[in-house]
Amino acid sequence: MLQPFFSALSFLTIVRVPPTWCGDKTALSRSLDWYAVVGLLIGAVMALLDHLLCATIPGTLLSSALLVIALIAVSGGLHIDGVADSADAFMSSRDRDTMLTIMKDSRVGAMGALTLTGLLLIKFAALASLASEARWPVILLTPLAGRVALVLPLVSLPYARPGGLATLSHQQAEPRHAWLAVSLLLVTALMMLQGRGLIIAALVLLATLLFGRYCRGKIGGFTGDTLGATCELAELVTLIAAVLVLPHGGLS
Repeated sequence: MLQPFFSALSFLTIVRVPPTWCGDKTALSRSLDWYAVVGLLIGAVMALLDHLLCATIPGTLLSSALLVIALIAVSGGLHIDGVADSADAFMSSRDRDTMLTIMKDSRVGAMGALTLTGLLLIKFAALASLASEARWPVILLTPLAGRVALVLPLVSLPYARPGGLATLSHQQAEPRHAWLAVSLLLVTALMMLQGRGLIIAALVLLATLLFGRYCRGKIGGFTGDTLGATCELAELVTLIAAVLVLPHGGLS
């Protein structure tokens, strides 16, 4: 019964899980139930790491920079790569087939590099702007929001390109997967940040749905790269919304 969980953990993070624990491709296709749980675990680890960094390093600037790097590293750069590829494709002003070809190119173009730079700068600035008492609940919520956002396109959008690992998950995706993931996000946001947490979660979900609609208009659905971009967008919106919604970046 835990094979789908270990499959999700292995797929979404750099944690080395014995292959026998993960099962076969069927377990991977059934791992959607666990995406949000893995996101919550990542958030807990990141919150603990930030506590240790802030207790060791004076100020929050360096701690915030190191945490941004840790958020990228925990997934092996999988999602950040999707941001670059999606930006290069969508900003190329080409037709659908050409954009899909650009996404498969491993090289990073100018638009991808600029988008990554902006993303990392804003994430760093948002983290550094949070009041000390708001940091750990927001950091806990951020990876959770990103992994919940991965589920929504799988449930609501067609797959734009045949083949690939995302096909397996897409074939098994059902509305209940989205409801489970969103429910965990809303409950966690409410527990951590009260009513303001629900506002943050609502903004994340809105941004995810709007980006999904944008992807559908551009390429007819989603790809593995746009899933990665969706995850990073959800994390970015979580951090920006926290700075804007929480008074002075804090809880009171």
